[in-house]
Amino acid sequence: IFYVHQSFQSFLAEVNKTGAPPLLRVANALFGEKTCGFLSPFKESCQKFYFSNVEELDFAHMPEAARKHINDWVEEKTEGKISELLANDSVDVMTNLVLVNAIYFNGKWEKPFDKAKTAEKMFNISEQKPVQMMYQRSTFSMTFIEDIPTQILVLPYAGGHMDMVILLPVENKHLKMLKKRLTSENLVDWINPEMMNEIEVEVFLPKFILAEHLDVEVILQKLGMLDAFDKTKADFSKMSARNDLCLSKVIHKAYVEVNEEGTVAVSSTAAVMMTRSERMSLEFKADHPFIFYLIEKQTNKIVFIGEVTSP
Repeated sequence: IFYVHQSFQSFLAEVNKTGAPPLLRVANALFGEKTCGFLSPFKESCQKFYFSNVEELDFAHMPEAARKHINDWVEEKTEGKISELLANDSVDVMTNLVLVNAIYFNGKWEKPFDKAKTAEKMFNISEQKPVQMMYQRSTFSMTFIEDIPTQILVLPYAGGHMDMVILLPVENKHLKMLKKRLTSENLVDWINPEMMNEIEVEVFLPKFILAEHLDVEVILQKLGMLDAFDKTKADFSKMSARNDLCLSKVIHKAYVEVNEEGTVAVSSTAAVMMTRSERMSLEFKADHPFIFYLIEKQTNKIVFIGEVTSP
C-alpha cells in the first residue's frame, strides 16, 4: 500500500511541479460530511501523498449547495470542460463522502497537422461514415506487432513531456485480439525505443471528440471491490471514528478532443518475443477503429486510454 502512495506522490509531484509546461495538471479532493470527524493522520496522508485537502461540507442539511460547490471545483480544475460532474439528485442528505480526481491535459503537437490538408474521408466501421481526416507526411517512431497484427505510431507533443501512442489493427477483425493482449507490460514492450523505427510516414488521423460518463461502482464491484459499498462490511476506521461510512457512487467523466493543433483531454476519475520489425508501411491510415494512449514520459505513466470507433 505504501508503494502505491509513493508512486502517486512521485507522479503528481512531477506533473504539477513549478515551471513545468502547463500540458498536464492533476487535482484531487475529498469532500466529506462535516460530522464525520476525519482523523488527523488521514488528512496528513491525503496532503502528503496526493496533495489533496479534506474539505468538510454540510451534506446533511444543504446537499444541493454541496453538490454545486463540488461541481464548481471540478469545472475550475478542468478549464470548464466538465461543468456537471455530479448530476441533480446524485447527492442527498445521506451522502457522507465524495472523492474527486480531475485531470486536465492541453497539448500541442510537436509536428502540427496542416489544416489546409484536412479533408473529408470515409471511416470504416460496419458501414462507412464521413469524417474530417487530418494528414501529414513526416518522420515518426513506428513499429509493427506481427502476431496481432497492429501498427503502432507515436505522435509526440511539444515540450517533450507527453506522447500519444496509437495502436491501429490492420483490419477491424483484429481489434478484439488487440484488446485481449493489451496490458501495461505489453505496451511497455511494444513502444520500447529498441523496437521502434524512425521512419518517414504518411499519417491519416481523424479529428475526434470523445465524451464519456461512467458509473464506476458497477465496474469496481465486478472487479471484486464489494465491502467498500456495504455499510455492514466497509471499514474506513483509518479515516474516521464513525463506523457507518461506505461508498455509494463512483462517477467518472472524461473528455478528449484531437485536432490539427493537438489534444485537449480531461477526466474527473503472456510474454511476447519481439524483434525490430522490417514490415513497415509508409502509410499509417487510421480510417477504422483504433486505440490510443496518452503517456507522461518522465514517469512513463499512462494518463488516458481511449478507443475511437466512430469519430
